Amino acid sequence: MDLKEKLVSSFLAFENNVDLEHPIHDIRSEAMKNFELKGFPTKKEEAWKYTSLNSLQKIDFSIFPKEENALEYNQVKKYFLHEIDTYKIVFIDGIYSSYLSETTHDGVDVCLMSSALTKPMYQQVIDVYFNKIASKEESLTTLNTAFSREGAYIYIPKNKAPKKPVEILHFSTGNEASLLLQPRNLIIAEENAELQVIERHQSLTSNEVLTNSVTEIFAAKNAIVDYYKVQNDTKDASLIDNTYISQKDNSVVKVHTFSFGGKLTRNNLNFYQNGEHIDSTLKGVTILGEKQHVDHHTLVHHQQPNCESHQDYKGIYGERSTGVFNGKIIVDKIAQKTNAFQQNNNVLISDQATINTKPQLEIFADDVRCSHGCTIGQLDEDALFYLQSRGIPRNEATGLLMYAFANNVLESVRIPELKKRINKLIATKLGVRLGFDL
Repeated sequence: MDLKEKLVSSFLAFENNVDLEHPIHDIRSEAMKNFELKGFPTKKEEAWKYTSLNSLQKIDFSIFPKEENALEYNQVKKYFLHEIDTYKIVFIDGIYSSYLSETTHDGVDVCLMSSALTKPMYQQVIDVYFNKIASKEESLTTLNTAFSREGAYIYIPKNKAPKKPVEILHFSTGNEASLLLQPRNLIIAEENAELQVIERHQSLTSNEVLTNSVTEIFAAKNAIVDYYKVQNDTKDASLIDNTYISQKDNSVVKVHTFSFGGKLTRNNLNFYQNGEHIDSTLKGVTILGEKQHVDHHTLVHHQQPNCESHQDYKGIYGERSTGVFNGKIIVDKIAQKTNAFQQNNNVLISDQATINTKPQLEIFADDVRCSHGCTIGQLDEDALFYLQSRGIPRNEATGLLMYAFANNVLESVRIPELKKRINKLIATKLGVRLGFDL
């Protein structure tokens, strides 16, 4: 039985444990029909031209964990942003850990999708928002929809903001030989609301784990959402991350993606601008080695006038690592006065590393400012010579130049403690010893 067949048969078992009379049942069933029809994406599809899932489909993944596993805080403390106080939504092998979590209903809801999908008090919000911007055609998104049950549910009412940032952490214990996880997040910031979220997926052993995650984010008028993805997993962990964002007038949403680890990582980041004077920011730093693979696919769809979008992705690829960047900007005919910027810069520090980059613009308006560019190269030998002439050994000089190249993406990170943490991760990945206290 291949992985697709196993998932289809497992869906029948999954349905035996859910309420078949609940409205979401029809959504799940339709999604499974879509996945059963399309199956896993292949390299024959343009969007997956450089990323193959064949090797993952040969692994006998457990679809559901066999038992509930516990972790002590000291075992995972280093993965939390423990320098500051945060709300925490923690999952162990896909199951919520009340022991490690700190949720709240004090004016805002920071809690669980399982509660939101089953309790009548949340039904009105679910009817309005759940599965409304997630793709009905993309097969891995529909697979997640079919099995949607657990994840983070965050609802920020009008004119509210949580007292502290929210951390969403998914731990894989390795108690299963190989495990497939499918978390589903729904995040809603109503008018004038503000929110900061940090998300991390972390395997604790060398056992295979595949995470197929879907997140829907809704930012209403004047809302501000900062979302930070920290991807620094083990070499046997793979992540497919599908994030869909809908913005209304005057909202500001920023997504920072830091891809430093994992075997295969695919980030599908989709912004839909459904109002005027919207600001969308997409930034990322990728630092890879060994045979790691990261594929960034971004979309910003400008559907109304007077909006901005800013994309800036930096990549450093060593050893036999591979990278993909496919950034697409669509400007509708009505979206006059659009200002859209896209930049992808890459450095190859190994003759065996590769990067495939493809910026795309589809512009149907005539009064716009849109620019895109990509660079692929090696380190500047003149700059290296300058640093060496000042007494810095070549290896350290190389690390410093790469650190400076990647570090400017951090300028827009608004949580100082997180900025320090990412700074240290970048320095560690590049073998740079920083001469100042972070």
